[in-house]
Amino acid sequence: MYAAVRRYEGVTDPAEAGRIVKDGFVPLMRQLPGFVAYYWIDAGNGVMVSTSIFHDRTGADQSVSTAAEFVRDNLAALMPNPPQITAGEVVASAH
Repeated sequence: MYAAVRRYEGVTDPAEAGRIVKDGFVPLMRQLPGFVAYYWIDAGNGVMVSTSIFHDRTGADQSVSTAAEFVRDNLAALMPNPPQITAGEVVASAH
């Protein structure tokens, strides 16, 4: 499995960002190849973090580009700063 984690700082309206992600972005993620799970986390103080899990690297990589396009087109006013992105192979997990 592969994961992509994106950390957004300076989010101006976390509740509205969460609504837009839930209604618009989550359906896009579910359509990507190898999709396993997606989480959108409000870490407080204008910080939000997304975690995308995929069966393979292709899906994880595609999630990063899909997220960039979605933020640019739908969330730029609420999320003015580019995310910090960390991605790689999952080497341990628990469910």
